[in-house]
Amino acid sequence: MALNYSICEARARFSEVIRRVREGRTVTVSYRGEPVAEILSIERQRKLTLEERLNDLERSGSLVRPAIPRRTFQPVERRPGALARFLAERGE
Repeated sequence: MALNYSICEARARFSEVIRRVREGRTVTVSYRGEPVAEILSIERQRKLTLEERLNDLERSGSLVRPAIPRRTFQPVERRPGALARFLAERGE
């Protein structure tokens, strides 16, 4: 569960904010009601998987995932030596 502090509150209660972060909680700091920063422990950040980080960014509004999933990359030519043939056709 995230805790929310205004910048003024976070400054006045800095020791409390750090204590909460050390307990494993996430602290959100806001300016005029809008979240501007999240403070979380370094250990927690390092343990997050890529998918968890993307989910956190999506929840915070920093990331919008595409509606249509990406297709896998398919090479244009699968025969070996395609680059050499391409360069030979160009005269290089």
